[in-house]
Amino acid sequence: MTLSKFIVMLLMLAAPILAWAQGAPNGDPAAGARKTQMCRGCHGIDGWRTAYPEVYSVPKIGGQHQVYIVKALQAYKSGERSHPSMKAIAATLSDQDMADLAAYYGAAPARTANNK
Repeated sequence: MTLSKFIVMLLMLAAPILAWAQGAPNGDPAAGARKTQMCRGCHGIDGWRTAYPEVYSVPKIGGQHQVYIVKALQAYKSGERSHPSMKAIAATLSDQDMADLAAYYGAAPARTANNK
């Protein structure tokens, strides 16, 4: 790998972190734990699938990157992502709520099919 490719790769990896650091609220995992009641009904059940609006396998979000969680919630809230249940839930969340939930789920151990 050439030095220029390496530098470009580092900048690409750093960009989301830098964007997050600019004006995004800091999340509190303890506050996030108190706000999971709407999340647990789907994301807290192994193998859960929703039937509305179609059969959909609910992703495991424990251990997911915090920036990704916030961006996903913002996309549901804005309508950029279109799952009706997630859109309705995200519509009720403030930026601080999203940051707190992301801090809570981001701090959780990642769960995969192999380490349920």
